[in-house]
Amino acid sequence: MNNESVSINEYPSDVHLKEINNKKIFLVGTAHISQSSADLVREIIEKEKPDTVCVELDQQRYKALSEKKKWESLNLKEIIKQKQLSTLLINLLLGSYQKKLGKKLGVTPGVELLEAANAAKENNIPIALCDRDVRITLRRAWNSMTFWEKLKFLVSGAAGVFDKQELSEEKLIEIRQKDVLSEMMKELGDAMPILKKVLIDERDTYLAAKINEAEGEKIVAVVGAGHVTGILEQLDRTDKVDLKEIEEIPPMSKMFKIIGWGIPLIILGSIFYIGYTKGAAAAGDNALIWILANGIPCAIGALLAFAHPFTIIASFLSAPITSLTPVIGAGYVAAFVQAYFQPPVVKELQSAVDDASKVKNWWSNKLLRIFLVFIFAGLGSVIGTYVGAYEIIKNIF
Repeated sequence: MNNESVSINEYPSDVHLKEINNKKIFLVGTAHISQSSADLVREIIEKEKPDTVCVELDQQRYKALSEKKKWESLNLKEIIKQKQLSTLLINLLLGSYQKKLGKKLGVTPGVELLEAANAAKENNIPIALCDRDVRITLRRAWNSMTFWEKLKFLVSGAAGVFDKQELSEEKLIEIRQKDVLSEMMKELGDAMPILKKVLIDERDTYLAAKINEAEGEKIVAVVGAGHVTGILEQLDRTDKVDLKEIEEIPPMSKMFKIIGWGIPLIILGSIFYIGYTKGAAAAGDNALIWILANGIPCAIGALLAFAHPFTIIASFLSAPITSLTPVIGAGYVAAFVQAYFQPPVVKELQSAVDDASKVKNWWSNKLLRIFLVFIFAGLGSVIGTYVGAYEIIKNIF
């Protein structure tokens, strides 16, 4: 370890020094779209020569930044089978928002994190990837929201992606000095506190614990500026933090399970009751109502997304069935069929993040169209479920 250290007063206010149990931790708060942050990170690593460099990345994000092959290597069918399409969509919206700002600033998003890793490698310093797996973070965030909160989140994300407002020079200067992603998360957190808990507070805890566990007596930790205050507070904790709880995907709530299985039981029970009291013909008529009420809106949703004809047919046929089970939604079935018959080509995978900022490209890019099919068919199925349930229950009386 290099025992000679530059005085903390010689560094900008973005750099914080924390001494814990004979360990010096230099916590560097950065903007995720900032060349000056990248330069500062390299300067500190080269001057301090720490035992370990910690970065606010997990293995997935580090691989995506360093190899730049994230979207090309997607196994869409497997992602849909694992029901992770919604988390991938969130990732796409966040990535597109950051990349759009990065273009205006002339800097690649995440450049300072990659610079930290590169500077560490060049100086033969071990690198510790200290962030929680992004897939766990996104799935915890998604699972924590209600249906309407999810819809609100996607609308907010789309608004940020499609926003055509030009940024003034003053605004660009302000953005350069901030951790843009954390700022956006903070705004979303104000609107939906559960998101702040998962996306910021939990990760502050996780990052602090991993930084504290890093090998060596001198550590340089590079994190987004929005995490600095929380990490400093967590580093002051004297009790041992158990990370297992925030490393798990929370199970479906009991209430959601009750509702998820309750609706099918009510619908099937109502149809059987109608058959018992009014005859088989009446039961058949109500079963047909259920099929049409679910199938038509779901198929229309797929049609609005310009889905493949087989996807539209699959949407119509699957919606009445998937609406009777919480195991899988019609949106996932439609997306899988769409991915099978019209898979995106490599060029479309490579351009997905850029294409997402223009509304028309969601229909022309085959990957983005799969997301549209997923959203529109899913919404159609939800509408159909409520309409069908209302009509059937009304017919009992």
